[in-house]
Amino acid sequence: MYAVIRTGGKQYKVEEGDILRVEKLDAEKGDTVTFDDVLLIGGDGYVLGRPTVEGARVSASVVRQMRDRKIIVFKMKRRKRYRRTQGHRQYLTEVRITKISKNQEA
Repeated sequence: MYAVIRTGGKQYKVEEGDILRVEKLDAEKGDTVTFDDVLLIGGDGYVLGRPTVEGARVSASVVRQMRDRKIIVFKMKRRKRYRRTQGHRQYLTEVRITKISKNQEA
């Protein structure tokens, strides 16, 4: 069984046991987080949400809080002596998907 979830303005296709890096979540290492924005659940057939699947949840445990690689933002306008360099490292949360359920009771 797989699901498509939305978090941090992005969509991810996940299965149980997957480890993925998402935008920073307010949770400590070992905490359980729940994603309620489930857009699709698939497997033998699929359930498509309009826009989300009613009562579906994806549970995950936080593996670690981390930062991504540094990216360099460089701006330049030729012949104008204008150059700006800036670096950025995004905060991320690494989570392990533990359970995909179609209904809130399950």
